[in-house]
Amino acid sequence: MKYLICMALVMAAFFPRELSAQETKWTLSDCITYALENNAGLQRQVLLTETAAVNLTKSKMDLLPDLNLGSDARVGFGRSIDPVTNLITFKQNVSNSYSLNSSVELFNGFTTLNTIAAGKFMLKAGLESEKVARNTLIVDIMGQYYQVTYAKGLEAAAKMQMELSERQLFRITRMVETGKESVSKKYEMESQASGDRLTWTIARNNASQAVTQLKQMLQLQSGVEFDIQLPDLDLIMISNTGYETDSVYNVAARVLPRLRAIEYELEAAERQLAAAKGQLAPGLSAGGAIYTGYYKVLGENTEDQASFASQLKNNNSQAVYLSLNIPIFNRYSATRNIKLARIRKSDTELRLELEKNNLYTEIENACLSYNRGKQEYLAAEANLEFNRKSYNAVEKKFESGLVDVTDYSAARTTLFSAETEALRTKLQLVIRELTIRFFLTGEYENPAIN
Repeated sequence: MKYLICMALVMAAFFPRELSAQETKWTLSDCITYALENNAGLQRQVLLTETAAVNLTKSKMDLLPDLNLGSDARVGFGRSIDPVTNLITFKQNVSNSYSLNSSVELFNGFTTLNTIAAGKFMLKAGLESEKVARNTLIVDIMGQYYQVTYAKGLEAAAKMQMELSERQLFRITRMVETGKESVSKKYEMESQASGDRLTWTIARNNASQAVTQLKQMLQLQSGVEFDIQLPDLDLIMISNTGYETDSVYNVAARVLPRLRAIEYELEAAERQLAAAKGQLAPGLSAGGAIYTGYYKVLGENTEDQASFASQLKNNNSQAVYLSLNIPIFNRYSATRNIKLARIRKSDTELRLELEKNNLYTEIENACLSYNRGKQEYLAAEANLEFNRKSYNAVEKKFESGLVDVTDYSAARTTLFSAETEALRTKLQLVIRELTIRFFLTGEYENPAIN
C-alpha cells in the first residue's frame, strides 16, 4: 500500500521519537551546508586556489625593481691594498663596507607579462575547480541522502507489513483458542510473521548502514548522534518536462565550471608557452648602486686616521649601469622549457575535448534515464494502485476465511514489491531531474527535499 510508506515517513518526520540531548534530525540542506563548511577535501582545493593567488602576486612583483642593502667587515693580515693611499701594505687592518643597490628588468621577451597572464588564468581555473569540487561533494551527499530515504522507506514498509502479520497472527490465535480456526493455519501465520520480521530486520540494518555511510561522507566525529529528517514523499512533485540532450548540452557547455576550469587552464598554457619562448629573446636591465666604507690600520695612532663617520661620507660613490644579455647557448634549457610548455598545451586541449565528450555522454544518459524513468514511475504508480485494490479485496476474504494464508501472503508480497518499486522509481526520477537541472545551471541550489 502506498499509504503505508507515506504514513510511516510522515509519522517519522512529524512525530519523531524522543531524542537525546546530542541527537538531531538533519535535513538535506543541513547535510550539504555542514559538508561545504567542514569537508577536508574541499578545504584542500581552497588551499590550492590560494597557492595560485600567491603565485600570481609573485609574478606581478617581478615587474618591480629589487632593492638590496649589503655590508661586510674584515680584518686583513699580510699583503693588502690600503684603500686610502691605494698602495700595497703589510700592516694589519680592519675594513667595513656598505652598499645599496637596485636593478629593474626592462625587457625579457615579455616573459614576465606572459607569466602574469598565465597566473591570472590559473587563479580563475582554481576558482572554477573549487566549484567543481563543491558540486561533486553536493551530488555525492544528495545521492546518499536519497539512498537513506529509500532505505528508510523500505524499513517503514517492512515494519508495517510485520505489524499487519502480527495483528493477523493475534486474530487467528484467538480464533484457534475458540475453535473457529485450525492450529495449522496458526502455524502458517506464525511462519509468515516470522518471515516478515526477518525482512524488517534486514531492512532496518540496511537503513542503519545507509545512515552510517552518509555520516562518514559528512566526516562527522565519532560519537556524534546522527539521523536524517525524513521528507513527505507526497510533497515531492514530478514535473511533466521532457529534456533533449542537445538543448541541455548547449547550455551546460557554457555554464558548467568543469569545462570553464579546463578552458582557463588552456589559456594559461598558451601564456606559459609564450613565456617560455621569451627566454630566447635578449634581456635588458638597468640598475644603480651606492657604495661607502671605513678603513683603519691597527696599531697606529688613531688621530692620523679619519673617523668612522667622516670616512663613510668621504668614501661614498655611486654607479648606474645598463646590462644586455643575449642568449646564445643555455645547455638546451630554453628549448626544453618551450617543448614542455607546448606538450602541456596539447595535453590540456585533449583534456578539454575529452571532458566535452564525457559531459555530452553524461547528459545524454541523464536525459534518456529521466525520460525512461518517468515512464517507469507512471507504470509503477498505476501498478501500485492496482495492487492496493487487489490486496484490500484479498485481506477482506482472508479475514472472512475465503482464502488461505498462502494466497494472503502472496498478495501482501506482491503489494510490498509494488510499494518499493514505486518508491524507487520516484526517488530515482527526482535525482535524475536534479542532475539535469545542475547541467542547466552549474549549481546545486534549493534541493527538492528539505
